[in-house]
Amino acid sequence: MATISLRKGNTRLPPEVNRALYVRNLPFNISSEEMYDIFGKYGAIRQIRIGTNKDTRGTAYVVYEDIYDAKTAVDHLSGFNVANRYLIVLYYQPTKMTKKVDQKKKEDELTKLQEKYGVSINKDK
Repeated sequence: MATISLRKGNTRLPPEVNRALYVRNLPFNISSEEMYDIFGKYGAIRQIRIGTNKDTRGTAYVVYEDIYDAKTAVDHLSGFNVANRYLIVLYYQPTKMTKKVDQKKKEDELTKLQEKYGVSINKDK
């Protein structure tokens, strides 16, 4: 198996490799049993969260017990066809997920401070 050979050598993984995976482009009607069947082939799974809201449908988070199992799953399942949809399997990176929210929050805070202290910025200059 590929995971055994990874563990034998003193292989250093890239910094983005994580036990938690973010899966996109899932069929909306996929069940948790199907998810466990697909992702369980690559190692022990700690948790699977499937998006059910309008905003999160077609996405899921899969958390493996072992980081090497997660790496093997990403290597094998990226582009895997499920119900005529090709999966997009990425490592979960919380900094990238929250960057857009943080930017909006900073802009709102800056606007409030400008209004509070009566500072206006002319962009025409």
